[in-house]
Amino acid sequence: MSTGWLLASAGWPMTVASALALLAYAATALLAVRAEAMAAAAALPASAPAATAAPRGVEGGLLMLGWLAQGVAIAVHAAGLDLDPPGTRFGFAPALSLTVWLVLLVHAIESRMLPLPAVRRVLALAGSAAVVLMSAFPGDVRLASHSPWAPVHWVLGVVSYGLFGVAVLHAWMLDSAERRLRNRAGGTGTVLGLPLLRLERLTFGFVEAGFVVLTLALVLGVLTAARWRWDHKTIFSLLGWAVFAGLLAGRLLRGWRGRQATRWLYSGAALLLLAYVGSRFVLEVILGRSVY
Repeated sequence: MSTGWLLASAGWPMTVASALALLAYAATALLAVRAEAMAAAAALPASAPAATAAPRGVEGGLLMLGWLAQGVAIAVHAAGLDLDPPGTRFGFAPALSLTVWLVLLVHAIESRMLPLPAVRRVLALAGSAAVVLMSAFPGDVRLASHSPWAPVHWVLGVVSYGLFGVAVLHAWMLDSAERRLRNRAGGTGTVLGLPLLRLERLTFGFVEAGFVVLTLALVLGVLTAARWRWDHKTIFSLLGWAVFAGLLAGRLLRGWRGRQATRWLYSGAALLLLAYVGSRFVLEVILGRSVY
């Protein structure tokens, strides 16, 4: 049995898992759009034909199926079993896919305690895009680390991406709810039964957790670096950290809330996205380099 055949066959689990994830995410998005259309049709006259709702829990089950399949695809892809020789592989698209996967994980845990079905369409579309990007841009073979703590630094960085991603998702929900309240007379001050103040506390609770993890990642990165480099990843990471530090200080000392606070959150998240995903995109896709 040739080595080439083994390497070629090693990639099929990722292909199958990616296809299954795309199908599950697409079905979730379609059901979510249909549910939104049915909710809008509820305001029509009683003579309008009524649509049949999907069974309760189908959307959540499909989203979880997509999450599981995406996790398998990420694991098989990162292992680099189809490479000769096999080796750990990573890049901007796998990092983005793993971030979305972590956001979906937090949503799955959170949805058991809070009713947040309205975000499923957004999450399904984000998951689909992440799977497609990971398949199109698989990344490079990661070189051996010079420090045993470097993998911990990397894991903390990815976890911070996930926490800030969840915070951005909640901030988007918060801004959407506030816009609806301003544009409509009256209002309940809730998002799907969740009070706005509670949603705001939840949003910035994720920001605080992400800031702590990001700080640990940066400190560990400094301690384990063979030499300090002022590259794009370092500069954008420090700028993102400074923005989040300013946001938390502003909330503590000045009582920042609403759009003023979420603008800082979006800005910090964008800087962090440019730090690794953006710099790796430029290196891998635009410049065609594979240096870590």
